Amino acid sequence: MNKLQPMFSVSTTILSCKHATGYTNSNPTRLVVETTRPVSHICQHSTLSLTMATVTTSSRRPYHVVIFGASGFTGQFVVEEVAKAISEGPEGNLKWAVAGRSRRKLENVLNHVANTLDTPELKCAVEVIVADVRQPESLAIMCKQAVIVLNCVGPYRFYGEPVVKACVENGAHYIDICGEPQFLEAIQLVFDRKARENSVYVIGSCGFDSLPADMGILYTKEKFKGTLTAVESFLTVSTGPEGGCGHDATWQSAIFGFADAARLRSLRKQFKHKPLPELGAKIKKRGALFFCKEIGQYAVPFMGSDPSVVRRTQRYLCEEEEQQCPVQYCAYAGVGGVCSVLKLLFSGFFFWLLVKFSLGRHLLIKCPAFFSWGLFSKAGPTQKQMEGTSFRMTFYGEGYTKGRDPSQGMPDGRITTEIRGAEPGYVVTPVVMVQAAMTFLNELQSLPERGGVFTPGAAFARTSLIQRLQRHGLKFTATNQQGAP
Repeated sequence: MNKLQPMFSVSTTILSCKHATGYTNSNPTRLVVETTRPVSHICQHSTLSLTMATVTTSSRRPYHVVIFGASGFTGQFVVEEVAKAISEGPEGNLKWAVAGRSRRKLENVLNHVANTLDTPELKCAVEVIVADVRQPESLAIMCKQAVIVLNCVGPYRFYGEPVVKACVENGAHYIDICGEPQFLEAIQLVFDRKARENSVYVIGSCGFDSLPADMGILYTKEKFKGTLTAVESFLTVSTGPEGGCGHDATWQSAIFGFADAARLRSLRKQFKHKPLPELGAKIKKRGALFFCKEIGQYAVPFMGSDPSVVRRTQRYLCEEEEQQCPVQYCAYAGVGGVCSVLKLLFSGFFFWLLVKFSLGRHLLIKCPAFFSWGLFSKAGPTQKQMEGTSFRMTFYGEGYTKGRDPSQGMPDGRITTEIRGAEPGYVVTPVVMVQAAMTFLNELQSLPERGGVFTPGAAFARTSLIQRLQRHGLKFTATNQQGAP
């Protein structure tokens, strides 16, 4: 971008407009666009936040954020987190609404959050929008009122595509917390071109899957003094006396993800990607189960979306941002000691056996607590379980120290970084999702110049998202860097 281009400021005031929810707003809301890009970029979708630096709402598009699926298990925590972050919105005031199928359930969530945070004004100040994935016209009405839709409705393979479609067609940007590689890669294949044409940003996996891993690689790369070429990450989760638990929706996503693995491989062939360049030693994948000295416990390959998301980010940075050295990446998760391994082998065998058949999947869905040894349940974790749970994600990277030619010889540098935080699924995930939205609203000038379907790392690489997350309880640290022995 030419730094000599002047900053343009475009303002418009709309005096009155009837909302799509059916009432008339007599208070004008001002749309302000400030950008360091040519004014020609502003002409077609002036009521959207699009690619500009800072945009408030308009009476046609009254909400910075609409939380879709706000009455779901994870959605209710996102509502609470948004309520805490109102002052972080554009010009210190976030305008937001909640959306879902049941007005009564949405109002109950608002009442609960208002009581929890001792903010009774939430009960009447936050608009409720009724929308259903089975009713496209209701999604269109919702999307036309939002700058960003935060989609909390999963499993995404069943309910995600109509929401993405409605956002792209109606000019609302989109953020989700999906950890399903097939959905994430499918929407890139289907919607990327249309999203670019409409200047809409679609950013998936902005929850614990997989924003910490994606931004953690970028953080490690920034802290390494030289050229980083390969990283292994290890996730460990600690629980308190009450133990830990995940919600049934996450369990269902895993069931259908494993059952449909062949389709994911077929989907990836449609991209026709060329192999990314590899510098340094090719990263060696570890076994299906191994003892990891670094974390002091047995580990398995991480089964979530982290590897998929990180690879897509590295491809984007290499091909679109012309960064010369994409980072090779492998992800693993600690499973504990021998007793935990035996449980894993036993439950994993039955999971692998049952997931192949319709009847087996029905049994897995019906009895999550039984087949997962209590790791998942229809009720989800209790408050005490969430309070006693925390995570640590450690990144072990290698590369060439400053002054070394990455095309010559073996890597001679090592670095260790880590991210620590609270319970990952329902404490960290809402924080991560909401801070991604706040970053989007306040730092649009630092996002890619055009819309499209993005990973978190591709979208937020040049923003202050990591610093925002640090202020909200996630700790990013570089613990060790040294030359190779």
